[in-house]
Amino acid sequence: MTKFGQFLSDKSINKAEVSRKTGITKSRLSLLCTKENTNLKAEELYLISLAIDASPIEILNRMFNHLNLKK
Repeated sequence: MTKFGQFLSDKSINKAEVSRKTGITKSRLSLLCTKENTNLKAEELYLISLAIDASPIEILNRMFNHLNLKK
């Protein structure tokens, strides 16, 4: 499971409902939740954040909190 998938799971988000609200297919959401090399598009992030009433920053922080700037 990807960090995005874990985020949705932790929040008990229904992917079918997100799909209905955003127009993002269930298969695309499944890829985002299970395949590490699947990139989340900015438009998808925005629509998903609206659908689940979460800040895009909250989602990004959860997905990429392991990244740091080089010194």
